[in-house]
Amino acid sequence: MLAAISCRGSERSSEEPGSSRTPPDDTSGSSAGSGLSRTATPVPATPRIVALGDSLTAGLGIPPEDAYPALLQRKLKESGRAIDVINAGISGDTSSDGLRRASWALEGDVRLLILALGANDGLRGLPPRQMKDNLQGIIHRARQRGIPVLLVGMEAPPNYGEQYVAAFRQVYQDLAHENKLAFVPFLLQGVAGVMELNQPDGIHPTRAGAARIADHLWPSVEKMIQAAK
Repeated sequence: MLAAISCRGSERSSEEPGSSRTPPDDTSGSSAGSGLSRTATPVPATPRIVALGDSLTAGLGIPPEDAYPALLQRKLKESGRAIDVINAGISGDTSSDGLRRASWALEGDVRLLILALGANDGLRGLPPRQMKDNLQGIIHRARQRGIPVLLVGMEAPPNYGEQYVAAFRQVYQDLAHENKLAFVPFLLQGVAGVMELNQPDGIHPTRAGAARIADHLWPSVEKMIQAAK
């Protein structure tokens, strides 16, 4: 998977197939199964979890109901919890894009933010310090609203060199430590590099890959929802 990413780092169309840039604070792109739109007023009062991410969250290339946020929703329902999971993933989004739409995405009775951004920062070789500032800004906005944050890390492609890869990884570790956050180090743990769990582009998970991501995140999500009661 990382080898495939490194081959596509400079190609926008390969990096995020079907992606389109959206104006600041516009979540009208690949919101899978969430009903998110700027015309959705008033904000629903139902307790919600927001998964803020990119195409890996949006579920690019698979049905919306098979993206990992929808699968987490299913697990919550099966466990008897009446909580909506809002898929706020947009294909192509960097941490900067996520920061621009974070305040609007966090409207309503949000009980948990799953922060899963950074993959596109790594693909483009953007400065890790810049990514850290953007992610910290999102964390700060969530904290202002009393919303717990589950930070989910990514890995940078190896073609930028060991120093960049290490600095990129350190961003997530430092944010988790400095903000005392629940932390899942790698969103694609057990999925990256596994051919049968990825689509032909070698980047985006298949339905089975998304299911593995949901299983990977579920223990942390369940624990944090229980703690939020």
